[in-house]
Amino acid sequence: MVTSIMIVGVGGQGSLLASKLLGRAAMDKGYDVKVSEVHGMSQRGGSVVTYVKFGDKVNSPIIDKGEADYIISFELLEAARYVQFLKPGGQIVTNSQQIDPMPVIAGTAEYPSDLIAKMEAAGAKVDAIDALTIAEQAGSSKATNIVLMGVFSKYISEISKEEWIKAVEASVPAKFLELNMKAFEMGLAAE
Repeated sequence: MVTSIMIVGVGGQGSLLASKLLGRAAMDKGYDVKVSEVHGMSQRGGSVVTYVKFGDKVNSPIIDKGEADYIISFELLEAARYVQFLKPGGQIVTNSQQIDPMPVIAGTAEYPSDLIAKMEAAGAKVDAIDALTIAEQAGSSKATNIVLMGVFSKYISEISKEEWIKAVEASVPAKFLELNMKAFEMGLAAE
């Protein structure tokens, strides 16, 4: 059995650290882990996608349409953009933050409305949370990624809270550890 997770967002949001954290937590648990980073236009504002798969034996890190068990999204439109990759009944954990893409900034398009309802209509279970505000309460907007990992950790029963905490400790620089631990705990406690 293999668990397939897509982490999506825009450049500069910390999705690569989140994938490293998830991969480390699964690897430390003894799983075979494959991670593939698809940067795309990863400059600030460009779409970033990372695939993380773990299980007894993982042959490829790539996730095709209809294969993802979970999508972790750092921005609402990015979650909607990749919903077709989710298995029927799969789970999305998303930040409710909206970051205007270039066409919206340029005035040639409008940010889509009712995205959560549209994702649910497509068969996804959606856990949308204001991770940015929680991260700011923890001490920095840059900890939004770790807040989302705290929320997501509730869905992965194979990895205990203690194992997640060890992965956070091993994945973030020591000078930011206290902030990130607080962000993770706040994400874990978020409703």
